[in-house]
Amino acid sequence: MESTKKLFTTGEFADLCGVKKQTFFHYDDIDLLKPEYKNEKGYRYYSVQQTEVFSVIEMLKEIGMSLAEIKDFLHFKSPKDAIELLTEKEEAMKKKIAKMQRTQQIIQNKKKQIEEALRLDFDRFTIEEREIGYYVLSGDILNCSDKEFTKSIMSFIKYTKQEELDIGYPIGVLIRQEQVEAGDYWNYSHFYMRVDQSDLVEPFIKRAGKYVVGYHKGSYVTIQDTYEKMKAYLSKEGYRICGDSFEEYVIDEVSVSGEDNYVTKIMIQVEEK
Repeated sequence: MESTKKLFTTGEFADLCGVKKQTFFHYDDIDLLKPEYKNEKGYRYYSVQQTEVFSVIEMLKEIGMSLAEIKDFLHFKSPKDAIELLTEKEEAMKKKIAKMQRTQQIIQNKKKQIEEALRLDFDRFTIEEREIGYYVLSGDILNCSDKEFTKSIMSFIKYTKQEELDIGYPIGVLIRQEQVEAGDYWNYSHFYMRVDQSDLVEPFIKRAGKYVVGYHKGSYVTIQDTYEKMKAYLSKEGYRICGDSFEEYVIDEVSVSGEDNYVTKIMIQVEEK
């Protein structure tokens, strides 16, 4: 046992590394990390230098390598092979980090929308000065059938995910000025999603200017009631519609149960008479 004085038992080594000792039993069995010394009774002993090997194993696991791949790397590595492998894994980590950052942005934006919705006055309309906005549009769905509508929304969602355009803003619907003025409130021209300007080569731009902003609480089938109230409000305040309507959910199934509790934000470009 003299040779074990500067070595750790499996339990001590596991405590040092912050894992269960069964981990090192398994690593020994698969020839990934053998103990520095094993006595005649089969007791395993590890050196402090082996903590570095364990750290490398943990790092390679973190970047997605299997234990079999790590074993090959540790047993047959060369400086050149190590550089090539780590360069490859570094690029993979960059992509993973970028994806995680986008996920964080989505969470932050959705959280912000819900927090803002809690402060809304659903019975009040306002005239607001809006800045230029950048959006991605679906194909034209004006006067489309129910089947074409379903196909279009599925295709649009798939496209925004594939192109990584979704940053947590809701999918909205665009209603042309002619439809709004005619009371044809369910005849959408496009689906849209707000995006970062840098994400698009040819973005659809929502014009800056004055917009009447209102909120409809409940199912979309009763949204005409809110539109008619908005029109009456505009007439009273001396404004008229001069652009399209943008609709988007600010409270949906993510944060409430049942369509009766949904809240739709409506923004219509207007000008003074």
